[in-house]
Amino acid sequence: MRSLYLELTSKELERKAEQLEELASPCRLCPRKCGAKRREGERGFCRAGWRPWVSSYGPHFGEERELVGHGGSGTIFLTGCNLRCVFCQNFDISQLYQGREVSVEELAKMMLELQLIGCHNVNLVTPTHQAHAVVRALIVARDHGLKLPVVWNCGGYESVEVLRVLEGVVDIYMPDFKYGDSEVAEKYSSAPRYFEIAKEALREMHRQVGDLVVEHGVAARGLIVRHLVLPNGLAETEKVLRFIAEEISKDTYVNIMAQYYPTWRAHRYPELSRRITPEEYREALELARTLGLHRAGPH
Repeated sequence: MRSLYLELTSKELERKAEQLEELASPCRLCPRKCGAKRREGERGFCRAGWRPWVSSYGPHFGEERELVGHGGSGTIFLTGCNLRCVFCQNFDISQLYQGREVSVEELAKMMLELQLIGCHNVNLVTPTHQAHAVVRALIVARDHGLKLPVVWNCGGYESVEVLRVLEGVVDIYMPDFKYGDSEVAEKYSSAPRYFEIAKEALREMHRQVGDLVVEHGVAARGLIVRHLVLPNGLAETEKVLRFIAEEISKDTYVNIMAQYYPTWRAHRYPELSRRITPEEYREALELARTLGLHRAGPH
């Protein structure tokens, strides 16, 4: 299966880059619509500027097995985030802003290097606030032979307007679906209306790419949803899984994750200050089975 962006003409891809640049300054790339004039050096909630901002890149073997295959997932960790999760396991990148600004050409070279060393995809980690720069780099990389599928590895707090521009660019959408309650999301991730926004985003992602297609053991196209089980039922797992089963597809590939641990600022919240129990995780898996999500589980 050919990567979707290979089917676009140069003019079509250029137009998408221009549309995203228009949305990036004043910034409306995420649902916050903070309006930062990034072309002029202003930095909004995510703290990102105009140029790409990268923490690290390389083959990753800790992702879902269908992304890893035998050559690894070609991850590019982009600095900054449009969420502020108090328990973020990558807080040094997302909230302490570890990384450096690079040129579009440098970002394109990273993509090409990941292909050269045998990775199965370009896995863009937290790309939402840098969508304009990512697509600019993709244009350069495609012109130099990039063919790998693009993975949009995001927090689920996405603008449908931006997602529609990305149609035909992204092969695999991989959002977190963190919460089934927006008040909880605002408290722990500074994300107003998270549940409502994430639901609309998932609908749009699924409309574009459908359920996950795996070829020769490796993900080629489709939707992967990640859900991290939180202690004390704080993620409202049942609401999340019920929405996926009833309004997206029972064939949705859902990675129900058990690796929560209290890091970053979680110790300030007693209800988040412990790992989940085996029983809490078993309940999440049983919920998925009951709802008919046959591709849900630990991945």
